[in-house]
Amino acid sequence: MLSRIADSLYWMSRYLERAGNTARLVEINLVHLLEAEDALPEAAQWRPLLSIGCSEEAYQARYDGAEVTAARTIQFMTRERTNPNGIRTSLRLARENARVVRDRISNEMWEAINEMWLRIDRMMERGGAERSPGLFAEVRNGVARFHGISVSTMMRGEGFGFYLLGTCAERADMTARILDVKYHLLLPDVAMVGSPLDYYQWAALLKSLSAFEEFRRHYHAGLRPVDIAEFVLFHRNFPRSLRFTVDRMGHALREIGVGADDRASAKLRALDAHLAESTAEQVFTVGLHQYLDLFLAKVGAFNGAVSRAYFEQYLGDER
Repeated sequence: MLSRIADSLYWMSRYLERAGNTARLVEINLVHLLEAEDALPEAAQWRPLLSIGCSEEAYQARYDGAEVTAARTIQFMTRERTNPNGIRTSLRLARENARVVRDRISNEMWEAINEMWLRIDRMMERGGAERSPGLFAEVRNGVARFHGISVSTMMRGEGFGFYLLGTCAERADMTARILDVKYHLLLPDVAMVGSPLDYYQWAALLKSLSAFEEFRRHYHAGLRPVDIAEFVLFHRNFPRSLRFTVDRMGHALREIGVGADDRASAKLRALDAHLAESTAEQVFTVGLHQYLDLFLAKVGAFNGAVSRAYFEQYLGDER
């Protein structure tokens, strides 16, 4: 497979996953503001979303150092063209990459992503749509529909391996960032433990990962931080857990046909060992932030190895 084709398949799925994750975060934050009886200051409520997307500097540059507000953050994360991680930008780049590989994906996949981009772009052009949770539900559902069509219609092999690898790499990165940033938001005030705000914040964390219902089915002692960490980090059957995504990254490498001594495989083994050697209790003893920081570094090393092994010969736009 040509490196430019592999590159486009990989980034098509990464950008789509990024758009869906961002939409879910903004939607849950909007709904949380309506549900919570108490509320954090506006800036404290919305700044974590910028931190998760590593977009704080870009936000400050766009708004000339202005205070973080709900209106500005929502605008920046949805339709702002200068935000490289925004929903609109991510969907546009996903469609452009899909166009490059139209002969490698099914017609149904191309129709789904093209129609989603046109529909969402029209909604954003009307203005004001970003204040409605309906826009974000539309993005989430569109991304989920595309993934479902892909799994049902795409031939297995190298192409599918790069598609799956991009999806899981983006999902692992985003899950770790959400847990890290949200956990720090919930830590500071011990007096808030057990309060309505405490409950809604933990619930919002789980909902931002589409994990709330499944977590409640598996754990019956309330929203204990150690149980949430165990579920999000180590549950083998939850599709957004770190354990699940790393397992699927290994499956993707096998689809591509990577040898056991490949650099990417070595980096993936390091990721696997990082998860296999710990329990939730041990993670809390060492420090959740430190654990997730090391995990993100290992994900970055893995993505770098994949890029060097497969994409470097393609002199396309920098990602």
